[in-house]
Amino acid sequence: MFPGQGSQVLGMGLDIYNAFLSAKQVFLEVDDALSFNLSDMIFHGSADELKQTENAQPAMMAVSMAHVAALREEFGINLADHVSFFAGHSLGEYTALCASGVMSIADTAKILKIRGLAMSTSSIMSGTMAAILGLNLETVEMLINEQYSAGKKAGTAIVLQIANDNAPGQVVVSGTRNAVESFITIAKKNGAKRSVLLEVSGPFHSELMQNAAYILADCLDQINFLKPAKPIIANCTARAESDNFRELLVQQITGRVRWRESMIFAKTNGVSKCWNIGAGKVLCGLAGRTCPEFSLVNINSVKTIEEAAKMIGAQQ
Repeated sequence: MFPGQGSQVLGMGLDIYNAFLSAKQVFLEVDDALSFNLSDMIFHGSADELKQTENAQPAMMAVSMAHVAALREEFGINLADHVSFFAGHSLGEYTALCASGVMSIADTAKILKIRGLAMSTSSIMSGTMAAILGLNLETVEMLINEQYSAGKKAGTAIVLQIANDNAPGQVVVSGTRNAVESFITIAKKNGAKRSVLLEVSGPFHSELMQNAAYILADCLDQINFLKPAKPIIANCTARAESDNFRELLVQQITGRVRWRESMIFAKTNGVSKCWNIGAGKVLCGLAGRTCPEFSLVNINSVKTIEEAAKMIGAQQ
């Protein structure tokens, strides 16, 4: 599992950059592809600069792929030999495709830079996102439908949809700012434990991202997609996919990230252990809430890479 935007933190990946030549080479390859010293920003820049969407997206991929490269080159562990599926949350899906051999690191970095810039600047109108905690998916959907009906009766056009179905009791909505802010109040009145605006630069995974989808589609037309070493559990379908990645990635820009369903699909298809590879621990947390029986491992440092290598070696 590869994390998405929001898990970035200043200095992420610096320990493996210094410890493993293979990891350092990934960062340098990304810098070269972007003609920009992204690595220096990740390690020594400002948090505000790093969280900008066009920087955070290739940065998160670089950190995850550096861990993948260290496992492979330093410890002889090719992930495709040990996993049933790859998956990634939103931008993490690009990392999953890269890790499975569908796209090169250089191409993935370039796409994510373009994707991030398009997502932060191409919204049809001003919008935002909010996390709704403590309500299930069905309740959130019902409340959204009620808000649409009320808006229609009042002659008010709104855009509001579910962006992320992350885990039981954790849903993210996206849309026009007024609609999202109104929904926060509605959700709290209907039993949400917390409903909070997210610090994002746009209404991601909503129809307001259609212009970004057009830009991304043109970019992806230039990419030669290869067959994955193992299937990808796609965000928009929550099932294993081995082709049609261009269409799936374009759909993802305006569509729902079905992460809870993706974890259920993985469990149903024999998965019992999940590895979160890259910055943070968010995806292990979400997977554990959805499927408590999962064994969960975070691989996000020199120490955890070494521990994972020993664990995998012992199982061979």
